Amino acid sequence: MKTWKKTVFLIVTFGLIFLLPLLGSLAKWKGMPPGYGDFPAQKVEADPGFSLLYFSLACVVALIITLLLVFPGWFGFKKTEEAPRKSGAATPFPIWFWWSLPVLALSWFLMWARVKLFVSLEHYTFVPLWWSFILILDGLVYRRNHGASIISRKPHVMQLLAVVSCFSWFAFEYLNFFVLENWYYPNNEVFSNFGNVFWFSLSYTTVLPAIFEWYLLLKTFRLFRNRYSHGPRLKVSRMWLIVYYILGLILAFGMGYYPYLLFWVLWVALVPMLSAAMALAGYWTPFTPVKNGDWSKVILVGLATVFNGFFWEFWNFGSEWFHDDAPTNPNYWKYSVPYLDKFHIFSEMPVLGYFGYLFFGLNCWIIWLIAAYVFKFDADIEVTGEQG
Repeated sequence: MKTWKKTVFLIVTFGLIFLLPLLGSLAKWKGMPPGYGDFPAQKVEADPGFSLLYFSLACVVALIITLLLVFPGWFGFKKTEEAPRKSGAATPFPIWFWWSLPVLALSWFLMWARVKLFVSLEHYTFVPLWWSFILILDGLVYRRNHGASIISRKPHVMQLLAVVSCFSWFAFEYLNFFVLENWYYPNNEVFSNFGNVFWFSLSYTTVLPAIFEWYLLLKTFRLFRNRYSHGPRLKVSRMWLIVYYILGLILAFGMGYYPYLLFWVLWVALVPMLSAAMALAGYWTPFTPVKNGDWSKVILVGLATVFNGFFWEFWNFGSEWFHDDAPTNPNYWKYSVPYLDKFHIFSEMPVLGYFGYLFFGLNCWIIWLIAAYVFKFDADIEVTGEQG
């Protein structure tokens, strides 16, 4: 396939992600779904209540995933031994690590404490909180990787990650309308309409950088680096790639037509559609190494997102939980998940929702690669160094 044809194929596939849920929703509602177009998203319709059947099925899936992660040997993964690294002088933390610590501490305090001077300072804490956290994670990678991190080796990649992150999360906000607002932002009147768009645009720049910093940090630990690198070899024929691609198309349409029953498709449909499209066009994806038994990229980016998700949910929850007066954090979000909304642990997210982060991380990497292949920039986020 010629290069320009590959690019067109990827662009068309990405466009279908936006079009198919819209068509499904138009068929369902004979128009736009309830709440469509409100930014930030607002909840306008109550979800179906708890379903024991749906919850039980989700628990079975969650249990299988947990067993795979905790006991990979049960699923055909082999233990590997890595030669011990030579000991040497420890690499000091970089300067941006130390600068970021007080910024994180102050932002966290202001977000939860609600200090008001001329304005309510917690309005403006999300962006400095998360960018300082990203730089701290990068500093940890730098130290454990003997001076190799995204900031130290590939600062231009960090800039591109921020830009792609912003646009990609707007895409998820758009898709959220078709599942009738699985998450929404009750504090939508803190800023003006323009202020919301501007502030949330800055906030969305943090998503991909945080996930990839966690991914690189996990790779510095031998436990994670080798645990999933020698598993079952899975080679997928071209025919099966086409089947996966078509399945993704069907799910994307179904998400709009059955917004409650198929709400989870928001986190899953992009994987078969976009990854199959890239594979059919001959591009590398995180699934490419799986044909040789290396599942580490697929699994580690999922785990990285779960680790990061804990902080997303923890800081979000605490920003409103300790106060009885009117909420003021504009970035604060709540969930409205049909059938599964049970068991919250220091989080607005139900416990089973954390398993969605495993797929969300893959979605993020795939979107990052799509952007790189279409706009012709270097998508390699890997950094090399002596790892611990």
